[in-house]
Amino acid sequence: MRYFVAVAQELHFGRAAMRVHISGPALSQQIIALERDLGAQLFVRDRRTVQLTAAGEALLEDARRMLALADDARRRVRRTAAEAAPLRLGYVSWLPQEAGSGLGVPLRIDEWVLPSHVQADRVAEGSLDLALAWLPAAGAARRGLAAHLVRAEALTACAPGAGSGEAVPAAGLTVLVDTDEWAWSSWNAFAAEFAADTGAALARIDDGGVTGEAFYGHVRQLGGPVLGSPKRHLAVMPPTLARRPIAAPTPVWTWSLLHRADDDRPAVRTATAAFLALSRAHAWPTPPPAPFWLPADDPHRAVLTSVS
Repeated sequence: MRYFVAVAQELHFGRAAMRVHISGPALSQQIIALERDLGAQLFVRDRRTVQLTAAGEALLEDARRMLALADDARRRVRRTAAEAAPLRLGYVSWLPQEAGSGLGVPLRIDEWVLPSHVQADRVAEGSLDLALAWLPAAGAARRGLAAHLVRAEALTACAPGAGSGEAVPAAGLTVLVDTDEWAWSSWNAFAAEFAADTGAALARIDDGGVTGEAFYGHVRQLGGPVLGSPKRHLAVMPPTLARRPIAAPTPVWTWSLLHRADDDRPAVRTATAAFLALSRAHAWPTPPPAPFWLPADDPHRAVLTSVS
């Protein structure tokens, strides 16, 4: 029936075959088999034209109703199965300890810790239900995602010497961007915009040294304060280096809870409400004292600037 409706709408076997992703000869055989089963000719066709017969016209409305019923049944079955299964939560580097329990719905923490843009793509395509990630407003809109502010994280600098607690001016920082755009595209976009807006120096690297042992090596080599990323460092900071706050302005990285904007399942609503309640209880969405810096297309810019 789906093949029949495609041909009836296109009135062209070649275009209809492309639409339903089968070959032209295979589509023709399917229509012939349907006509044989019904005992009626559905199309009048020659080398240049395809037209519905009276029998084809009569079948078309019924065929559309049958397909609509089949599609509705498929959606309801998938929805029921999805509601019975645990929600799949992906993350990038920050994950609250409470995420594993106590949110009112069963959650399965996805084992694939991937970059923000990849996790956002997975939510959009349905292989994740929720993700904690950084995403510009345009990226959320393009993927059809809702982005709820869970945390506004003030970034710090790493600098040579003992920690004095004295803030480093943003213009005195070096910002690392990595040539591996697949792994670091979100960070690279954030860092490059921050450097352009504040006058911080930009240093290009190719070793993944935005985090980890290689990051500390870059700090030592550069001999000055380097903007730290929100990625959690598994390597222990050497005693010759120290964390320093950043001022004038303080860079803020926002963590969003992402889900599909049209996903109205009760479990998703419950998990989202629980995440936001947990966030408020810990004051995670509170920005640092002004002045602070956010990317121009941060989805939570209006909310955070109004709070400050």
